[in-house]
Amino acid sequence: MLLAFALSACGSDETNSAAPTTDTCSGDVLFGRPNESTGLSDEQCQPRCACGGSVEEAKLYTEADADALLTWTLIDPPAPLTSNSYDDPAPAEASTEVCAMIPDASASRSYTLHTYPTDEDAEAAGAIVTHFGACGVCSPLVDLAVYMRHPDLTTPVRDCGLKNLTGTEESHVQCLQDLGFSLPCAQIWYFNTIHTRDECTSLCFSTLGDPYHLPDGSLNACLQCDEDKSGPTFKAVAGRTRRNTGLASALCRPCSEVRPLAHDYP
Repeated sequence: MLLAFALSACGSDETNSAAPTTDTCSGDVLFGRPNESTGLSDEQCQPRCACGGSVEEAKLYTEADADALLTWTLIDPPAPLTSNSYDDPAPAEASTEVCAMIPDASASRSYTLHTYPTDEDAEAAGAIVTHFGACGVCSPLVDLAVYMRHPDLTTPVRDCGLKNLTGTEESHVQCLQDLGFSLPCAQIWYFNTIHTRDECTSLCFSTLGDPYHLPDGSLNACLQCDEDKSGPTFKAVAGRTRRNTGLASALCRPCSEVRPLAHDYP
């Protein structure tokens, strides 16, 4: 999941013709786009998965791709959050639901978002799936643009947390909005940050500056704590995550946890 980590944080669209053809869906190769902070090699983590005999490679989106998303206007966007989402139990997830965008026929470059029971239902309705799972506050295309621009969100989100250790909620949320997030999406990242800070303080301070992953591919202690303690609520409220959006990030995940998805909104 793509969470805001409280303390430690916690191109090209061409495919690689040399991509492996073995079935690595449940193997040792992780899905992601490693950088100097990841702690894994390109052999351990790659932006492709081979499941069921077919190889799917995640596109590396450009600034132009992200800019194009900002030309769309969402009709009836999510309302700002009025309370801490972590004060209530995380809603249950429905495994087959998808969030899809529907271009509005009456207004150029306008759209609505709708949750469908399955991707087949979305396609039958003429909608374009934008991520797997139900729609949430980070489902708008403006928030997808942020994910496209930042394959590694861990560092900038962590920096917002560190800069606002003694600051106000408003200044912390504004820091996240400055990355491009809509207000409701910035709020759930903020609440995630605060919750992880409360639940994982000692682990996160002890791993501050460590690679995101251990040599065996597992997450460092802070990120794993964030995953366990803050992940379910974040996913339920945010809706969009990098994993369910098909984007490869600096946090590498088993291929069994991600689903390929191309983003083309004509």
